[in-house]
Amino acid sequence: MSSDMQVFRLPDLGEGLTEAELVNWLVAVGDEIKVDQPIAEVETAKSMVEVPSPYAGTVAELHGEAGQTLDVGKPLISIARSGAAPVAPEAPSSAEDAVSTGVVTSPEVDAAAETYRTEEKAGSGNVLIGYGTPGGVTGGRTRPRKASVGVVDRVTETRADQPVASEPVVAGTRIPGKLSAVISPLVRKMARDHGVSLENIEGSGASGLIMRRDVEAAISVPEAPEAPAVREKAPASAVAVADGELDSRTGLAVSARTPVRGVRKAVAANMTKSRTEIPEATVWVDVDATALLEMRAELKKRAPHDTPGLLAFIARFVTAGLKKYPALNTRFEIGEDGSQEIVGFDGINLGFAAQTDRGLMVPSVRNAHQLSARELDAEIRRLTAVARDGKATPTELGSGTFTLNNYGVFGVDGSAAIINYPEVAMLGVGRIIDRPWVVNGELAVRKVTELTLAFDHRVCDGETAAGFLRYVADAIENPGGALADM
Repeated sequence: MSSDMQVFRLPDLGEGLTEAELVNWLVAVGDEIKVDQPIAEVETAKSMVEVPSPYAGTVAELHGEAGQTLDVGKPLISIARSGAAPVAPEAPSSAEDAVSTGVVTSPEVDAAAETYRTEEKAGSGNVLIGYGTPGGVTGGRTRPRKASVGVVDRVTETRADQPVASEPVVAGTRIPGKLSAVISPLVRKMARDHGVSLENIEGSGASGLIMRRDVEAAISVPEAPEAPAVREKAPASAVAVADGELDSRTGLAVSARTPVRGVRKAVAANMTKSRTEIPEATVWVDVDATALLEMRAELKKRAPHDTPGLLAFIARFVTAGLKKYPALNTRFEIGEDGSQEIVGFDGINLGFAAQTDRGLMVPSVRNAHQLSARELDAEIRRLTAVARDGKATPTELGSGTFTLNNYGVFGVDGSAAIINYPEVAMLGVGRIIDRPWVVNGELAVRKVTELTLAFDHRVCDGETAAGFLRYVADAIENPGGALADM
């Protein structure tokens, strides 16, 4: 590769994300770009972000198309240095050929790639414009720390049509000397999207490997009259299915196949891990919220435009409760050697569930224990807006220590919530409705809600969970007294 060519690889945009979907290119081949100029919009499992360029120069190549999912560490864009002569695509070197076919014969190529992955895990100290990595810092006692952004390097690039080895391979790894006719996921997806049968393609790669160019050639060949028409590429939300495809289990026609990716993929993985690893228990209580509603109504008369919402008051009670019962504001860690630890925190990052067009997001109010109800209200509103706009940062979406979930807005009373892994507890708030309630020995109609606490039984027993839940319930029933003591 020419020394005048700079390859920028897709960075880790925060919290150890391994892939991102390329939504839109903001530049084109031939454009002159500046350092820190946004070059692409990508959607991670947590947010929609613009990726800035660490280089200035002329765009020489875009490594990917809109809608394509790219792995962290794979080439994103190639940029010719400013003032350099135009660089024509070069014939692959022997090392590049080895990488593109999955047979790595160059120790230098493998060493460079391994260096990239090591830096990505440990934090290289390199700084990308707009981001930073924890230089020379390793992570916790048993786990290496992920850098907040990938490292920009200039090693020989991995080609998009790289096949995978015949044995399972973790993304980003290579097995020297292995050959297989199994194609890469990218090539398989391309063939599926264009209705091309891989069984009818003769691979041009080493040992008959099917490469991207082979699928592209098959797509361009006119089909025989008896062959079914090639379907156009389906939208990202649903992949087209073959006419007459039947589900073998139900016997019904399959109407659509929707890829699980982005936020939905992250949610699925997180919920599965939570259910698999956390022995959770649930406690709940009905609460008379009449006094809280009356207090807020009185405040609203005095300051119509500056009165915190009900969720902000409950959030204030939750942070106070977590100070009293800190076991619920922890994380349960299992070391690589099997050792176990409960990690406590000097502070509270309060997450809250926010429904968006991209799915359920959980932004968190950092250092929520230091904020008043009014300040909590402002931050909850701000984070809700950025989450719905897809602009929340990975830090805002991945740093919570406890989650508050107001599912009452959906018109339900209660829920057996799944804990937001790796947290150890979640408090749910149901809808507030008129219900008969005994007050001072007499039946009355009151505003009642249900609080539900799901907790990790490894970190505390029912007494602690019940104590916290009762504390929050009492604060809702007597908000004036509770706020006076906070």
